[in-house]
Amino acid sequence: MKIGKLSESALQKVVFEQLHTRREEVLVGPGIGEDCAALKLQEGEVFVTSTDPITGAVKEIGNLAVHVTANDLVSAGAETIGLMVTALLPPMIKEVQIKKMMQQINTECEKLNIMVLGGHTEITAAVTQPVLSVTGIGKVREDELILSGGAKPGQDIVVTKYLGMEGTGIIANEKEDELKEWFSDTFIEDAKAFLNDISVVPEGLIARKYASCMHDITEGGIYGALWEISKASGVGVEVCIEDIPLRQHTIEFCERYDLNPYQLISSGSMLITTDHGRTLVNDLEQAGIKATIIGHTTDSRDKVIYRQGKAANLEAPRQDELYKIYSENNRN
Repeated sequence: MKIGKLSESALQKVVFEQLHTRREEVLVGPGIGEDCAALKLQEGEVFVTSTDPITGAVKEIGNLAVHVTANDLVSAGAETIGLMVTALLPPMIKEVQIKKMMQQINTECEKLNIMVLGGHTEITAAVTQPVLSVTGIGKVREDELILSGGAKPGQDIVVTKYLGMEGTGIIANEKEDELKEWFSDTFIEDAKAFLNDISVVPEGLIARKYASCMHDITEGGIYGALWEISKASGVGVEVCIEDIPLRQHTIEFCERYDLNPYQLISSGSMLITTDHGRTLVNDLEQAGIKATIIGHTTDSRDKVIYRQGKAANLEAPRQDELYKIYSENNRN
């Protein structure tokens, strides 16, 4: 496609016509010539915003864009109202690919009652694969806002589902042909399906009445998330690595590509600190959501990981392990 903004006809056909969710809070939404959205709130409510780029995936980029942003907002106790989407697309992209991307976004937005408020779509030689940058706007009552810095000493640390699900799903999609040399089609398809379960909105809505802190586990994996809540809250953490739940697919893929699963991007899993860990786990499991207590917070600043009873200090977050799979030298 030609470099520059999409033509009005293409914008209407492959972008606007794919978006269907509407919300009463939105006074002005997406349209030709509209550069801004306008929203209203009820008394006592506040806006919560979050922004994220999606750069490490192509096939499921629309799906990931919605959930990564909604996950951040629910971690603050907020309901997502809408998204502003900026799509930077390479010149070799086809209209059908843009349409599919927008259909993915619409499908996931419909599931969560989120409206696309607007954004920008441009063909540019500055990228070699699609890049989506998404800003989410949510709302919450001011007295129900939850901060990543809210953890207190002596609380349980709970994680939901399994760690590394997002990274595992991306690897299965992006490296499918290569993985077939070592794994069955069924095993790979199961791993690809992990991306269907990366929303943490359901657990966030349950956990917010118990939580002092909620944190969506994204880049840097569980190690990165533990470091971030420790720094934000001024508490220490003590975690048993054997209690951190992993799927066999994640273990196998990480062994194949020499990745650390505890530093692998993990949307789909939420980290929660609470005084009521066992009650929260029971409530989540009654709702069909796996949850595990992996450790507790402390009144020190130490970040300690126990492996087979031996303590080691947690290191500061590094580049997410997912990016290693794009290295031409990473072959076993």
